[in-house]
Amino acid sequence: MYKVKCVKEFTLTEEDIDDIMSDALDSGIGYWCGEAEVEGDYLGEYASDQISRGGKLILHDIEDHNETHALDLALFLSGYKQAIEQGYFSGDLDDDYDAGIADIIIQLAIFGEIVYS
Repeated sequence: MYKVKCVKEFTLTEEDIDDIMSDALDSGIGYWCGEAEVEGDYLGEYASDQISRGGKLILHDIEDHNETHALDLALFLSGYKQAIEQGYFSGDLDDDYDAGIADIIIQLAIFGEIVYS
C-alpha cells in the first residue's frame, strides 16, 4: 500500500462564512442547539454575521440551557478544515454543501467530533 497526502487550500469569504452560519443557525444545528446568543455587540445585522467579523456566539444546548459552547472564527475555521480532512465534504460550497454539512462544521468546531447525529 502507498499513501499519498494531498494538501489543498481553500479561500472563504466573509459571505461564505455568513452563509454557512446562517444555514447552521436556521436549520442545521437546531436539533441540538436551542439558542445562539451573540456575545457583546452585534457586528453585523444578524447573529449569523458574528463569526466572520471576529465575534463570538454562545450556543446553548437544547435540553440543558445552562450547557453552553463558545464559537469564534478560529474554531469555525478549524471545524471547516476538519470536515474536509475527515471526508464529510470536498470543501466546495457549490458542490456538496448543505445544512447538514453546516451542522458537521459547527460540531467539529466546538466538540472536535460529531456528538449529535
